[in-house]
Amino acid sequence: MDRLRAVARTRTYADPCGIARALDLVGERWALLVVRELVLGPKRFTDLRAGLPRLSPDVLSQRLRDLEAAGVLARRRLAPPAGSRVYELTRRGRDLEPILLALGAWGSTAPMPAGANELGADSTILGLRTLFDPELAEGVEARIELRLGEHVFSAGVGDRRLTIERGPAAGPDAALAAAPGVLAAILWHDRTLTDAERSDGAEVEGGREVLERFLRLFPLPQS
Repeated sequence: MDRLRAVARTRTYADPCGIARALDLVGERWALLVVRELVLGPKRFTDLRAGLPRLSPDVLSQRLRDLEAAGVLARRRLAPPAGSRVYELTRRGRDLEPILLALGAWGSTAPMPAGANELGADSTILGLRTLFDPELAEGVEARIELRLGEHVFSAGVGDRRLTIERGPAAGPDAALAAAPGVLAAILWHDRTLTDAERSDGAEVEGGREVLERFLRLFPLPQS
């Protein structure tokens, strides 16, 4: 608690409302995007830089220190032979996930910023979590492997629920290999799977019909 008070004293709204106190801890520019990059699991500093290409190393280092001081994330070293230092969300940090998903849903109908970077792999996967429609998933049972460049994810649908984990799927019904931006175009910008295969290098393995049905479970909300 003393640690949190120290952070709040550094920069605070001095407002007792819970919203203001939350923003005292995670309201600095880039802070919530750093949290976003860690929702799907631990990352090295270089991985965070890759996911936030417009964030300078100095500012990233400062945000990591701030979030660690606030108890939102922690550092640890992986066991040999990797031995890398990674950052991961604490239990308090993981509690931010539904807040991030709600923000993502609210912001999904806002105009795209000019000159925006291509959507990253983690952002695309979080978009699936954000926009999943349980009603459309009625009767759907599927295990899909998504290969987004060097990033691989296992997505499962069953009982009107979605699960997504980092790593390959065990016995998937179908697999899709595509750049994150291509998957986003299929999901939300009227790009057909066939067009993505012909023009964008997308590759499909396994059951095409189950994959296409899976891709229809994430509609944008009505603005």
